Amino acid sequence: MQNPQSSTNANQDPTIEPQPQPQPQPRRPRGFAAAAAAAAASVSPTGTPSGTAAASTGSSTGKGKREREKEKERTKLRERHRRAITSRMLAGLRQYGNFPLPARADMNDVLAALAREAGWTVEPDGTTYRLRHSPPPQHHQHLGAFPVRSVESPLSASSLKSCSVKATLDCQPPVVRIDESLSPASLDSVVIAERDTRSEKYPSTSPIDSVECLEADQLIQDVHSREHENDFTGTQYVPVYIKLSTGVINNFCQLADPEGVRQELSHMKSLNVDGVVVDCWWGIVEGWNPQKYVWSGYRELFNVIREFKMKIQVVMAFHEYARTDTAEVVISLPQWILEIGKENQDIFFTDREGRRTTECLSWGIDKERVLNGRTGIEVYFDFMRNFRTEFDDLFAEGLFSAVEIGLGPSGELRYPSFSERMGWRYPGIGEFQCYDKYLQQNLRKAAKLRGHSFWARGPDNTGQYNSQPHETGFFCERGDYDSYYGRFFLHWYAQSLTDHADNVLSLASLAFEETKIIVKVPAIYWWYKTSSHAAELTAGYYNPTNQDGYSPVFEVLKKHSVTIKFVCSGLQVCSYESDEAFADPEGLSWQVLNSAWDRGLTVAGENTLSCFDREGCLRISETAKPRNDPDHRHFSFFVYQQPSPLVEGVICFLDLDYFIKCMHGDITGDLVP
Repeated sequence: MQNPQSSTNANQDPTIEPQPQPQPQPRRPRGFAAAAAAAAASVSPTGTPSGTAAASTGSSTGKGKREREKEKERTKLRERHRRAITSRMLAGLRQYGNFPLPARADMNDVLAALAREAGWTVEPDGTTYRLRHSPPPQHHQHLGAFPVRSVESPLSASSLKSCSVKATLDCQPPVVRIDESLSPASLDSVVIAERDTRSEKYPSTSPIDSVECLEADQLIQDVHSREHENDFTGTQYVPVYIKLSTGVINNFCQLADPEGVRQELSHMKSLNVDGVVVDCWWGIVEGWNPQKYVWSGYRELFNVIREFKMKIQVVMAFHEYARTDTAEVVISLPQWILEIGKENQDIFFTDREGRRTTECLSWGIDKERVLNGRTGIEVYFDFMRNFRTEFDDLFAEGLFSAVEIGLGPSGELRYPSFSERMGWRYPGIGEFQCYDKYLQQNLRKAAKLRGHSFWARGPDNTGQYNSQPHETGFFCERGDYDSYYGRFFLHWYAQSLTDHADNVLSLASLAFEETKIIVKVPAIYWWYKTSSHAAELTAGYYNPTNQDGYSPVFEVLKKHSVTIKFVCSGLQVCSYESDEAFADPEGLSWQVLNSAWDRGLTVAGENTLSCFDREGCLRISETAKPRNDPDHRHFSFFVYQQPSPLVEGVICFLDLDYFIKCMHGDITGDLVP
């Protein structure tokens, strides 16, 4: 292809033969490429060779494309920053200004609320005027002068018109009116008008620019629940278990402080706690020699708990425990495992740099006989079976209500992708943990089976533990995570997680038979608002915006009839996290809980150590038993994880008592804050 300028010069020079075939005109460059092409043409007006000019144009076009991509990325970041500022403003107005702003309000709603507070009247279509002035004429019909509420709705205009809506305040039916000038495709929200003769505090609120909404019954309930939103009287009863502190059993499997435990249980009993959760640490019970189990301390502890007639949930803890403040390892994996690890470090998860984490064993050895002649899942099964045999009498009494199976770091079903001992700090995306030789062998087999042996490698553009998605070529917008190779690798990485859960739970079902089995699912909510969901990907959940990463996991869990225990953060993200980490705990909770409930799974909850104040507990109560769920689904139980023993007084007893009453559904009006 020739440059037009070069072609003209060729026709003027008789020594250059004309082209026998007319060539198609190249596409006219745009933007940065157009400017570069014009500059190239201006510097060679006299006979520049056509090949050189075309190459210059092509190079400029590529450069322009890269500049446009960078500008698009900067525009997205600016938009996210703007939304974060909006979120902070909305949170402040709701908390301190008592403005009834909807959940997905935008700046128009904020401006309308402030205008009404200043004495202006704001119509749903944006018409604004003083009450002493009449509104200017409009070409379309809008609502009357009585108060209105704007409510988000996913329903179509026709379906909302046909809804049967209950009577609202003062027995006056609400009137639903929709601007007829809007086309169905552009209808983003509906305005629910409601007559209110008892209060003129909020004359009007504006419509919401959103595609989501509440059901008709939920709309009416929202009107009635404003003044009683924290009253859980008459709601479903959700049993509450409190997790005993880790140091209750020392490293020699002895009950460290029997009287302190009795005092702790006495406090719990006074709060009407339903039971306790006890970690049974693999590193303590089988700590020194393989298949030499010591349960003496746990036997004494269980007998003390039985005195208080409380139920027990036990955790098969196949991971290490480290302090959250110093990352100091308090309970390690068994010593004989660590000795094997000195000779064969590939039994541990490994990152791209070759660094090993001893939080738990790699899933690559689940079926490899590298643990003194046993496979990984055989070691887990022997431990579980010995526990079941040792405490057969207590199982017969019904003292144990459930057994939780640890499936990864912190007992959660995930890879150790964000370990603080590896230098990770929130909100880093973490790193893939698949570089031990056993998982690499599995990856090579999967790539060969797919027919692309050169895919038998981990991605090389994923950044470091504390990178952000847009800083990497793999997790950024339109990054390699959505390429053919990226989809193959992420599917294999997530499949290894589900295979591990399937293998271990199959043996756990044999060991515990009729006992309820629990699996702990993490809440990885940072970077949830980005397209790649990078932190979830490195943890083993293939859950970008165009993929449901929890359904395959829940299908495996459903096969074994387990109860899912979801970690509830209880956090209200509205400032730093929303701005810098694009976090969305509520969005993640909605996806996980509904995905599990839709598959008929039983769901429970557990709080994080960072959430033990009253506001966090209230948000957890709302998550545990959603008021507006038409199917009345709720948690089967909740585990309260305390930052320290109750006797140390770190936790306010009144707040904990209030939380338990909320979960039990017997909170009274005088206790509502």
